[in-house]
Amino acid sequence: MERPVPFAVENPERIPTARYYDEEFYRLETERLWPHVWQMACRLEQIANVGDYVEYTNLGKSIIVVRAKDGVKAFHNACRHRGVPFVGEGDHGNCKTPGFICPFHGWRWNIEGKNTFVYGRHMFSEEQLDQADLALRPCRVETWGGCVFVNHDDEAPSFRETIGPVADRIEAHGAADLRAEWWYQTVLPANWKVAMEAFMEGYHVMKTHPQLQQAAPMLYNAMYGMDTGGIGVPINPNLSVRDNIKAQITHLGLLSEGMSGMVHEKEVAIARQLADVELPEDPQQAVMLWYGILNHQITEQLRAAGENIPDLNGVAVSDPVHAVEFLFPNYFLLPMFSSMSAYRIRPLGPESCMFEIWSLTHVADGKAHETVMEPTILPYDSQDFPPIPRQDYANIPIQQKGLHATGFEFMRLSKDIEGLISNYNRIIDGHLKGVAPDTLAQATHMLGGNFDGKIVDLGF
Repeated sequence: MERPVPFAVENPERIPTARYYDEEFYRLETERLWPHVWQMACRLEQIANVGDYVEYTNLGKSIIVVRAKDGVKAFHNACRHRGVPFVGEGDHGNCKTPGFICPFHGWRWNIEGKNTFVYGRHMFSEEQLDQADLALRPCRVETWGGCVFVNHDDEAPSFRETIGPVADRIEAHGAADLRAEWWYQTVLPANWKVAMEAFMEGYHVMKTHPQLQQAAPMLYNAMYGMDTGGIGVPINPNLSVRDNIKAQITHLGLLSEGMSGMVHEKEVAIARQLADVELPEDPQQAVMLWYGILNHQITEQLRAAGENIPDLNGVAVSDPVHAVEFLFPNYFLLPMFSSMSAYRIRPLGPESCMFEIWSLTHVADGKAHETVMEPTILPYDSQDFPPIPRQDYANIPIQQKGLHATGFEFMRLSKDIEGLISNYNRIIDGHLKGVAPDTLAQATHMLGGNFDGKIVDLGF
């Protein structure tokens, strides 16, 4: 029997605004959603050696992810004696020797979770020191895409069963081999869903990121605004092939400046080498062929530099992905060429969330690379953020305020271009209502490749 849910999505094109600030709705998310979903806890490169550990916290639940002798494990971060956490929020290090030591009374556990020392054990009843009962409580853990994912629900479908085919498609693009160049973190005065929905469609580029619209007006107007002309430089039907390519290179440079991992500077440098290649006279054919040449050159040149790059033209055909791929409930990857950006959003309250961004790229075998272990923490309005998130962060807090406006009861969505916002919100409702996990997993598969997509029938 399904459970009642306040402010549920009844019309898929209308999302009730109270979902983004109501205390009861937020409480239901913390109780019925987050304990049952796969959460990205850390990057595998952070726990490269046996004994390396990272602490991950969400909604007061603290997990230690550790590289044990036989693989990655995760444990609930609480001493089995009196519940004191072994490590603090965001801490990391190596505890191969002597393991995890409680700072309160000095009890110890090894990296496999086995208790190895109890101070004054003669003072305790034998039943209180049973080894099986005393072992650290494990948290379910899986690895994918260069990351560690945890789930508090032992009965939930596996990570791959939940995410679906998009996991294989992203993996084909080399996500597991990426390394972090930088990691930013900020707190936004907005509900976690508001923060995420800014990245579920490209419809906002025209106004929010005008530098991109102006550099490639044909691209964005063709997707969103041919009937209105959009905002930016008017489309010139007499634009030469050479100028078309120049515009593409400028656009790639702005994406690189704006987000780095989305388009890496080394990829832009290769694009600039191709400004004068021979191309057909038809501009559309020329641009398509040019991108094929660019994919090939990025693949060949970065492989020659020692990077493990997949065949970009090959995977574009065999495993196509979108410019933004969303992994429910709160993780994004933005693949374009060989590098990617990543987002992770965690709720801090009904109207507050933590937003993190990574720039990810391949690193040549044998090349020195310092693992990024901690984020650079900035205020959300800091000018130190790259331009694209800086522009998005200018909108998100004021949207949160606007949701409280008298008479604004729901957001109106495009059925054709803002479908991902509707689809994932209705999957959240499924969790809150108590829809069967297998049914929810099948619905979650539909979120793969749904960026700029349509509202779909989720099957429940």
